[in-house]
Amino acid sequence: MKLVVGLGNPGSKYEGTRHNIGFDVVDRLAAGGSGAKFSRKFDGLVAETEIDFRRVLLLKPETFMNLSGRSVSQAVRFYKLDVSDLIVICDDLSLPLGKLRIRGGGSDGGQKGLRDVAAHLGTDQYPRLRIGIGERWAVDAADFVLSRFRPTERAVIDDALILASQAVAVWASQGLDAAMNRFNGPATAEK
Repeated sequence: MKLVVGLGNPGSKYEGTRHNIGFDVVDRLAAGGSGAKFSRKFDGLVAETEIDFRRVLLLKPETFMNLSGRSVSQAVRFYKLDVSDLIVICDDLSLPLGKLRIRGGGSDGGQKGLRDVAAHLGTDQYPRLRIGIGERWAVDAADFVLSRFRPTERAVIDDALILASQAVAVWASQGLDAAMNRFNGPATAEK
């Protein structure tokens, strides 16, 4: 089994914000194929789906972004997963709008959700997919990540969500290296 975690904040107040792009990817994966339904478990919303005949658990922690690790670690422990069977999807302030970056581990880069996941797992060596949310125009980073995408950014983000869903499918079926080789390219706007 694989575990795909999208980071974000729960509630309608945060829907469609830059910080919730991880939730958006998980929602897209759930809507594909059989249309997986979410239920509450592991302090989050969980759905089970299939990607290329592989069982995949989708998780949206409802603990708020900066406390996501508790939810993720509960699911990892319950299913006795290796961290290599986990991928965490989140926003990234330092990447250009729509650019994907997949890594097998490393620094949280200031992303507090990733930091909390690493603290709860006891390692930062777990796969993550970061999606660039654009050049910060607000003075405060918190204001920017909690803002919604501008109409001029929407097409790029929609393309990025499609690519991110494809990247997760490649990761689940072919592995981390295949996903990195195929999707760690230029931002969608540059293609």
